[in-house]
Amino acid sequence: MTCFDRKMAGELFRGISICLFNLVSAVGFSQSFDVALKMDSLQTYHRDAEHRLDVLEKNIDDILWHQRLGDVASIDKVYLTGPPLAREENPTALGAGNPVKFWSYVFIPKGIDVKVRYPLIVLPHGGVHGNFSTYYAHILKELVAQQYIVVAPEYRGSSGYGKSFYEKIDYGGLEIEDVKASRDYMIENYEFVDANRVGIIGWSHGGLIALMNIFEHPKDYQVAFAGVPVSDLVARMGYYEDDYRDLYSADYHIGKTAHDDVNEYRRRSPAWNAHKLATPLLIHTNTNDEDVNVLEVEHLIKSLKAEGKEFDYEIFQDLPGGHSFDRLDTKKAKEIRLAIYAFLARYLSPRQPLRTIEDINRAAYR
Repeated sequence: MTCFDRKMAGELFRGISICLFNLVSAVGFSQSFDVALKMDSLQTYHRDAEHRLDVLEKNIDDILWHQRLGDVASIDKVYLTGPPLAREENPTALGAGNPVKFWSYVFIPKGIDVKVRYPLIVLPHGGVHGNFSTYYAHILKELVAQQYIVVAPEYRGSSGYGKSFYEKIDYGGLEIEDVKASRDYMIENYEFVDANRVGIIGWSHGGLIALMNIFEHPKDYQVAFAGVPVSDLVARMGYYEDDYRDLYSADYHIGKTAHDDVNEYRRRSPAWNAHKLATPLLIHTNTNDEDVNVLEVEHLIKSLKAEGKEFDYEIFQDLPGGHSFDRLDTKKAKEIRLAIYAFLARYLSPRQPLRTIEDINRAAYR
Protein backbone atom coordinates (compact mmCIF):
# COMPACT_ATOMS: atom_id res chain seq x y z
CA MET A 1 0.00 0.00 0.00
CA THR A 2 1.28 3.50 -0.82
CA CYS A 3 0.34 6.66 1.05
CA PHE A 4 -0.18 8.60 -2.19
CA ASP A 5 -1.73 7.72 -5.53
CA ARG A 6 1.12 8.28 -8.00
CA LYS A 7 -1.22 8.28 -10.99
CA MET A 8 -3.33 10.96 -9.33
CA ALA A 9 -0.19 13.02 -8.73
CA GLY A 10 0.73 12.77 -12.41
CA GLU A 11 -2.73 13.89 -13.48
CA LEU A 12 -2.54 16.80 -11.04
CA PHE A 13 0.76 18.06 -12.42
CA ARG A 14 -0.43 17.64 -16.01
CA GLY A 15 -3.53 19.65 -15.13
CA ILE A 16 -1.39 22.40 -13.66
CA SER A 17 0.70 22.45 -16.84
CA ILE A 18 -2.38 22.90 -19.03
CA CYS A 19 -3.78 25.62 -16.77
CA LEU A 20 -0.47 27.47 -16.82
CA PHE A 21 -0.34 27.35 -20.61
CA ASN A 22 -3.93 28.53 -20.94
CA LEU A 23 -3.39 31.32 -18.43
CA VAL A 24 -0.31 32.59 -20.22
CA SER A 25 -2.15 32.59 -23.55
CA ALA A 26 -5.26 34.28 -22.14
CA VAL A 27 -3.53 37.22 -20.50
CA GLY A 28 -1.23 37.86 -23.43
CA PHE A 29 2.11 37.18 -21.73
CA SER A 30 3.24 34.62 -24.28
CA GLN A 31 5.63 37.13 -25.86
CA SER A 32 7.18 38.22 -22.58
CA PHE A 33 8.71 34.88 -21.64
CA ASP A 34 9.40 31.50 -23.12
CA VAL A 35 6.39 29.28 -22.42
CA ALA A 36 8.27 26.17 -23.50
CA LEU A 37 10.93 26.89 -20.90
CA LYS A 38 8.28 27.21 -18.21
CA MET A 39 6.67 23.95 -19.27
CA ASP A 40 10.03 22.19 -19.15
CA SER A 41 10.63 23.62 -15.70
CA LEU A 42 7.25 22.30 -14.55
CA GLN A 43 8.03 18.83 -15.90
CA THR A 44 11.34 18.87 -14.03
CA TYR A 45 9.47 19.86 -10.87
CA HIS A 46 7.09 16.94 -11.46
CA ARG A 47 9.98 14.47 -11.74
CA ASP A 48 11.68 15.87 -8.65
CA ALA A 49 8.37 15.71 -6.75
CA GLU A 50 8.13 11.99 -7.53
CA HIS A 51 11.51 11.44 -5.87
CA ARG A 52 10.33 13.36 -2.81
CA LEU A 53 7.22 11.20 -2.68
CA ASP A 54 9.45 8.10 -2.88
CA VAL A 55 11.44 9.35 0.13
CA LEU A 56 8.24 9.96 2.09
CA GLU A 57 6.87 6.53 1.21
CA LYS A 58 10.17 4.88 2.21
CA ASN A 59 10.20 6.64 5.60
CA ILE A 60 6.66 5.49 6.32
CA ASP A 61 7.47 1.93 5.28
CA ASP A 62 10.48 1.92 7.61
CA ILE A 63 8.09 2.55 10.50
CA LEU A 64 5.93 -0.35 9.33
CA TRP A 65 8.92 -2.70 9.54
CA HIS A 66 9.10 -2.15 13.28
CA GLN A 67 5.35 -2.58 13.66
CA ARG A 68 5.28 -5.85 11.75
CA LEU A 69 8.52 -7.51 12.91
CA GLY A 70 9.53 -5.62 16.03
CA ASP A 71 8.19 -8.36 18.30
CA VAL A 72 10.43 -11.06 16.78
CA ALA A 73 13.50 -9.23 15.47
CA SER A 74 15.88 -6.42 16.26
CA ILE A 75 15.75 -4.21 13.17
CA ASP A 76 18.49 -1.82 12.20
CA LYS A 77 19.41 0.21 9.12
CA VAL A 78 23.13 0.61 8.62
CA TYR A 79 25.11 2.87 6.30
CA LEU A 80 28.01 1.31 4.39
CA THR A 81 29.95 1.64 1.17
CA GLY A 82 30.31 -0.07 -2.17
CA PRO A 83 32.67 0.61 -5.06
CA PRO A 84 32.99 4.09 -6.62
CA LEU A 85 30.79 4.96 -9.58
CA ALA A 86 31.67 3.25 -12.83
CA ARG A 87 31.53 6.61 -14.62
CA GLU A 88 32.18 9.94 -12.94
CA GLU A 89 30.41 12.97 -14.40
CA ASN A 90 33.37 15.12 -13.31
CA PRO A 91 36.41 12.91 -12.50
CA THR A 92 38.37 15.86 -11.07
CA ALA A 93 35.60 17.12 -8.77
CA LEU A 94 35.91 17.11 -5.00
CA GLY A 95 34.99 13.61 -3.79
CA ALA A 96 35.18 12.03 -7.25
CA GLY A 97 36.22 8.38 -6.94
CA ASN A 98 34.85 8.01 -3.42
CA PRO A 99 32.96 4.80 -2.59
CA VAL A 100 29.19 4.90 -3.08
CA LYS A 101 27.33 5.03 0.25
CA PHE A 102 24.11 3.07 0.69
CA TRP A 103 21.80 1.70 3.40
CA SER A 104 21.17 -1.92 4.34
CA TYR A 105 18.50 -3.38 6.61
CA VAL A 106 19.67 -5.81 9.29
CA PHE A 107 17.28 -8.26 10.96
CA ILE A 108 18.48 -10.20 14.00
CA PRO A 109 16.14 -12.70 15.70
CA LYS A 110 15.34 -11.70 19.26
CA GLY A 111 16.62 -13.95 22.03
CA ILE A 112 19.57 -15.44 20.17
CA ASP A 113 22.70 -16.46 22.05
CA VAL A 114 25.40 -14.06 20.85
CA LYS A 115 28.07 -16.58 21.86
CA VAL A 116 26.80 -18.90 19.12
CA ARG A 117 27.30 -18.39 15.38
CA TYR A 118 24.23 -18.16 13.14
CA PRO A 119 23.78 -18.47 9.35
CA LEU A 120 23.33 -15.33 7.27
CA ILE A 121 20.86 -14.72 4.44
CA VAL A 122 21.62 -11.91 2.00
CA LEU A 123 18.35 -10.72 0.44
CA PRO A 124 18.58 -8.15 -2.39
CA HIS A 125 15.24 -6.67 -3.46
CA GLY A 126 13.86 -6.71 -6.99
CA GLY A 127 12.58 -4.10 -9.40
CA VAL A 128 14.32 -1.56 -11.62
CA HIS A 129 14.69 1.29 -9.12
CA GLY A 130 12.83 -0.80 -6.53
CA ASN A 131 13.54 -0.96 -2.81
CA PHE A 132 13.28 -3.32 0.13
CA SER A 133 9.76 -2.85 1.48
CA THR A 134 7.35 -4.57 3.86
CA TYR A 135 6.17 -6.55 0.83
CA TYR A 136 8.72 -9.04 2.17
CA ALA A 137 7.53 -8.90 5.81
CA HIS A 138 5.98 -12.38 5.84
CA ILE A 139 9.13 -13.90 4.29
CA LEU A 140 11.30 -12.10 6.84
CA LYS A 141 9.16 -13.54 9.64
CA GLU A 142 9.73 -17.02 8.22
CA LEU A 143 13.50 -16.50 7.96
CA VAL A 144 13.80 -14.97 11.43
CA ALA A 145 11.76 -17.83 12.89
CA GLN A 146 14.47 -20.19 11.62
CA GLN A 147 17.05 -17.99 13.36
CA TYR A 148 18.67 -16.70 10.24
CA ILE A 149 20.38 -13.31 10.42
CA VAL A 150 19.22 -11.32 7.38
CA VAL A 151 20.80 -8.37 5.59
CA ALA A 152 18.82 -6.61 2.85
CA PRO A 153 20.90 -4.04 0.91
CA GLU A 154 19.42 -0.93 -0.69
CA TYR A 155 22.02 -1.05 -3.46
CA ARG A 156 22.74 1.86 -5.84
CA GLY A 157 19.74 2.93 -7.88
CA SER A 158 17.16 1.99 -5.23
CA SER A 159 14.26 4.40 -4.90
CA GLY A 160 13.34 6.28 -1.74
CA TYR A 161 16.73 7.97 -1.31
CA GLY A 162 16.45 10.91 -3.69
CA LYS A 163 17.28 11.65 -7.30
CA SER A 164 21.07 11.47 -6.96
CA PHE A 165 21.05 7.95 -5.54
CA TYR A 166 18.36 6.87 -8.05
CA GLU A 167 20.65 7.90 -10.90
CA LYS A 168 23.55 5.85 -9.57
CA ILE A 169 21.80 2.72 -10.90
CA ASP A 170 24.07 0.06 -12.44
CA TYR A 171 21.78 -2.88 -13.26
CA GLY A 172 23.80 -6.09 -13.39
CA GLY A 173 26.95 -4.04 -12.77
CA LEU A 174 28.37 -2.54 -9.58
CA GLU A 175 25.12 -3.18 -7.71
CA ILE A 176 26.47 -6.74 -7.50
CA GLU A 177 29.43 -5.46 -5.49
CA ASP A 178 27.15 -3.37 -3.23
CA VAL A 179 25.33 -6.56 -2.27
CA LYS A 180 28.61 -8.38 -1.71
CA ALA A 181 29.71 -5.44 0.48
CA SER A 182 26.62 -5.92 2.65
CA ARG A 183 27.57 -9.59 3.11
CA ASP A 184 31.12 -8.62 4.09
CA TYR A 185 29.87 -5.93 6.47
CA MET A 186 27.82 -8.46 8.42
CA ILE A 187 30.73 -10.85 8.83
CA GLU A 188 33.15 -8.10 9.81
CA ASN A 189 30.84 -6.42 12.34
CA TYR A 190 28.77 -9.20 13.94
CA GLU A 191 30.77 -11.93 15.68
CA PHE A 192 27.73 -14.21 15.86
CA VAL A 193 27.44 -14.38 12.05
CA ASP A 194 29.00 -17.56 10.64
CA ALA A 195 31.16 -16.72 7.62
CA ASN A 196 30.95 -20.35 6.52
CA ARG A 197 27.14 -20.40 6.42
CA VAL A 198 26.06 -17.62 4.08
CA GLY A 199 23.25 -17.91 1.56
CA ILE A 200 21.86 -15.42 -0.93
CA ILE A 201 18.28 -15.39 -2.14
CA GLY A 202 16.33 -13.08 -4.42
CA TRP A 203 13.41 -12.82 -6.78
CA SER A 204 13.23 -11.12 -10.19
CA HIS A 205 15.99 -8.47 -10.37
CA GLY A 206 17.03 -9.72 -6.92
CA GLY A 207 17.35 -13.17 -8.49
CA LEU A 208 19.72 -11.76 -11.11
CA ILE A 209 21.78 -10.19 -8.32
CA ALA A 210 21.87 -13.47 -6.39
CA LEU A 211 23.07 -15.31 -9.49
CA MET A 212 25.71 -12.74 -10.39
CA ASN A 213 27.00 -12.73 -6.81
CA ILE A 214 27.65 -16.46 -6.80
CA PHE A 215 29.12 -16.25 -10.30
CA GLU A 216 31.55 -13.50 -9.30
CA HIS A 217 32.17 -14.57 -5.68
CA PRO A 218 31.65 -18.36 -5.55
CA LYS A 219 33.70 -18.88 -2.38
CA ASP A 220 31.68 -16.37 -0.36
CA TYR A 221 28.30 -18.09 -0.54
CA GLN A 222 27.43 -21.64 0.42
CA VAL A 223 24.05 -21.71 -1.37
CA ALA A 224 21.75 -19.56 -3.51
CA PHE A 225 18.11 -19.40 -4.53
CA ALA A 226 16.98 -17.42 -7.60
CA GLY A 227 13.23 -17.00 -8.01
CA VAL A 228 11.86 -15.90 -11.41
CA PRO A 229 15.27 -14.30 -12.07
CA VAL A 230 15.91 -11.76 -14.79
CA SER A 231 18.29 -13.89 -16.82
CA ASP A 232 18.87 -12.41 -20.27
CA LEU A 233 18.81 -8.64 -20.74
CA VAL A 234 19.26 -8.99 -24.50
CA ALA A 235 16.03 -10.98 -24.80
CA ARG A 236 14.34 -8.72 -22.24
CA MET A 237 15.05 -5.61 -24.28
CA GLY A 238 13.40 -7.39 -27.21
CA TYR A 239 10.04 -8.11 -25.63
CA TYR A 240 9.66 -4.99 -23.48
CA GLU A 241 8.48 -1.57 -24.67
CA ASP A 242 10.47 1.62 -25.21
CA ASP A 243 9.72 3.21 -21.83
CA TYR A 244 11.26 0.16 -20.11
CA ARG A 245 14.27 0.02 -22.42
CA ASP A 246 14.82 3.73 -21.75
CA LEU A 247 15.54 2.91 -18.07
CA TYR A 248 18.70 1.11 -19.21
CA SER A 249 19.87 3.37 -22.05
CA ALA A 250 19.48 6.55 -19.96
CA ASP A 251 22.59 8.77 -19.95
CA TYR A 252 23.13 8.18 -16.23
CA HIS A 253 22.82 4.39 -16.61
CA ILE A 254 24.28 2.14 -19.36
CA GLY A 255 23.97 5.01 -21.80
CA LYS A 256 23.35 2.86 -24.86
CA THR A 257 20.84 0.33 -26.12
CA ALA A 258 21.31 -3.40 -26.56
CA HIS A 259 21.36 -2.71 -30.30
CA ASP A 260 24.27 -0.32 -29.79
CA ASP A 261 26.29 -2.68 -27.59
CA VAL A 262 24.88 -6.19 -27.27
CA ASN A 263 27.98 -7.44 -25.44
CA GLU A 264 27.45 -4.95 -22.61
CA TYR A 265 23.97 -6.34 -22.04
CA ARG A 266 25.30 -9.91 -22.22
CA ARG A 267 27.93 -9.04 -19.59
CA ARG A 268 25.12 -8.11 -17.18
CA SER A 269 23.02 -11.24 -17.87
CA PRO A 270 23.21 -14.51 -15.85
CA ALA A 271 22.42 -16.68 -18.89
CA TRP A 272 25.62 -15.43 -20.54
CA ASN A 273 27.70 -16.10 -17.40
CA ALA A 274 26.54 -19.65 -16.69
CA HIS A 275 30.05 -21.06 -17.04
CA LYS A 276 30.96 -19.44 -13.71
CA LEU A 277 28.57 -21.46 -11.51
CA ALA A 278 30.32 -23.24 -8.62
CA THR A 279 27.75 -22.82 -5.81
CA PRO A 280 24.72 -24.99 -4.94
CA LEU A 281 21.78 -23.33 -6.69
CA LEU A 282 17.99 -23.64 -6.85
CA ILE A 283 16.02 -21.83 -9.58
CA HIS A 284 12.24 -21.39 -9.75
CA THR A 285 10.18 -19.95 -12.59
CA ASN A 286 6.53 -19.90 -13.66
CA THR A 287 5.18 -20.28 -17.19
CA ASN A 288 2.61 -17.49 -16.78
CA ASP A 289 5.06 -14.93 -15.36
CA GLU A 290 3.92 -11.54 -16.64
CA ASP A 291 7.21 -9.79 -15.79
CA VAL A 292 10.12 -12.16 -16.43
CA ASN A 293 9.07 -14.24 -19.42
CA VAL A 294 9.81 -17.91 -18.83
CA LEU A 295 11.96 -17.91 -21.98
CA GLU A 296 14.62 -15.92 -20.10
CA VAL A 297 14.89 -18.48 -17.32
CA GLU A 298 14.74 -21.37 -19.80
CA HIS A 299 17.75 -19.81 -21.54
CA LEU A 300 19.58 -19.71 -18.19
CA ILE A 301 18.70 -23.34 -17.44
CA LYS A 302 19.81 -24.50 -20.89
CA SER A 303 23.05 -22.51 -20.59
CA LEU A 304 23.85 -24.10 -17.22
CA LYS A 305 23.15 -27.56 -18.62
CA ALA A 306 25.30 -26.86 -21.68
CA GLU A 307 28.17 -25.96 -19.32
CA GLY A 308 27.71 -29.27 -17.48
CA LYS A 309 26.73 -27.55 -14.21
CA GLU A 310 24.90 -29.29 -11.40
CA PHE A 311 21.95 -27.34 -9.99
CA ASP A 312 18.31 -27.72 -9.02
CA TYR A 313 15.36 -26.08 -10.75
CA GLU A 314 11.62 -26.27 -11.24
CA ILE A 315 9.44 -24.74 -13.93
CA PHE A 316 5.96 -24.32 -12.46
CA GLN A 317 3.01 -24.48 -14.82
CA ASP A 318 0.65 -21.47 -14.78
CA LEU A 319 0.46 -21.10 -11.01
CA PRO A 320 -1.76 -18.29 -9.69
CA GLY A 321 0.18 -15.15 -8.94
CA GLY A 322 2.35 -15.18 -12.06
CA HIS A 323 5.57 -13.34 -11.20
CA SER A 324 4.74 -13.46 -7.46
CA PHE A 325 3.52 -17.05 -7.35
CA ASP A 326 5.77 -18.28 -4.51
CA ARG A 327 5.76 -15.04 -2.52
CA LEU A 328 2.03 -15.01 -1.82
CA ASP A 329 0.35 -16.00 1.45
CA THR A 330 -1.51 -18.89 -0.14
CA LYS A 331 -1.13 -22.51 0.94
CA LYS A 332 0.54 -23.43 -2.35
CA ALA A 333 3.04 -20.57 -2.10
CA LYS A 334 3.88 -21.60 1.46
CA GLU A 335 4.47 -25.19 0.34
CA ILE A 336 6.87 -23.95 -2.33
CA ARG A 337 8.70 -21.76 0.19
CA LEU A 338 9.08 -24.77 2.47
CA ALA A 339 10.91 -26.51 -0.39
CA ILE A 340 13.13 -23.44 -0.79
CA TYR A 341 13.88 -23.40 2.95
CA ALA A 342 14.66 -27.13 2.90
CA PHE A 343 17.16 -26.55 0.08
CA LEU A 344 18.84 -23.70 1.96
CA ALA A 345 18.92 -25.71 5.20
CA ARG A 346 20.98 -28.45 3.56
CA TYR A 347 23.88 -26.01 3.39
CA LEU A 348 23.19 -23.50 6.16
CA SER A 349 21.84 -25.68 9.01
CA PRO A 350 19.52 -23.16 10.74
CA ARG A 351 18.77 -23.90 14.40
CA GLN A 352 14.98 -23.94 13.97
CA PRO A 353 14.09 -24.97 10.39
CA LEU A 354 10.51 -24.66 9.17
CA ARG A 355 9.19 -28.01 7.95
CA THR A 356 5.39 -27.68 7.79
CA ILE A 357 2.64 -25.21 6.94
CA GLU A 358 1.86 -25.13 10.65
CA ASP A 359 5.45 -24.00 11.30
CA ILE A 360 5.01 -21.15 8.81
CA ASN A 361 1.69 -20.13 10.36
CA ARG A 362 3.21 -20.07 13.84
CA ALA A 363 6.02 -17.86 12.53
CA ALA A 364 3.44 -15.51 11.04
CA TYR A 365 1.11 -15.19 14.01
CA ARG A 366 3.03 -16.00 17.18
